[in-house]
Amino acid sequence: MTKKTEESFGERIRRLREANGISMEAFSHETGYPEDFLEDVENGQIAPPVAVVLQLSRFFNVDVEQLEGTGGKQAARKRTTSHKKRVASYAYKPLTKPGEKKHLRAYRVTVDPESEHKGVEYHHEGEEFIYVLEGGLKIQVGKNVSNIKTGGYISFDSSISHKLSNPTGEKAELLVVIYVP
Repeated sequence: MTKKTEESFGERIRRLREANGISMEAFSHETGYPEDFLEDVENGQIAPPVAVVLQLSRFFNVDVEQLEGTGGKQAARKRTTSHKKRVASYAYKPLTKPGEKKHLRAYRVTVDPESEHKGVEYHHEGEEFIYVLEGGLKIQVGKNVSNIKTGGYISFDSSISHKLSNPTGEKAELLVVIYVP
């Protein structure tokens, strides 16, 4: 009796592409990635960054967990752990209900005047959107620094290290929406 091995990420991508009758050339054109990169992904020679996985799941109109296989359970646990860490922080008030299958989380975040925001999960896979409800915010994403006032927003790849601070003399209230794979 042979043991059935689980299909790799690259094999899943190839199976989906072929099942949809998409040539490698068309796949490259539609996704914007070079053919050699996509071939390396399908052959398991490289593990693509999260942004690529997210784009491919949207391209094939499947949930990220379907592409990840059993890794999806691990990702679900990681989402839950990150959510618990944020909610334990004094500054995070959850606006969405938690759940292992939830990829999108929203929080109301308070940053005290003239202070740095307490570091909670400043480096995580996915995307983040921050809207300033009141006050001001200074945010550093990688080496880029932005100052955002009431009504302003920023969106970024949250796998890039990021840090928030409030340079103003008044409390900053933020709407933070996080998408994690």
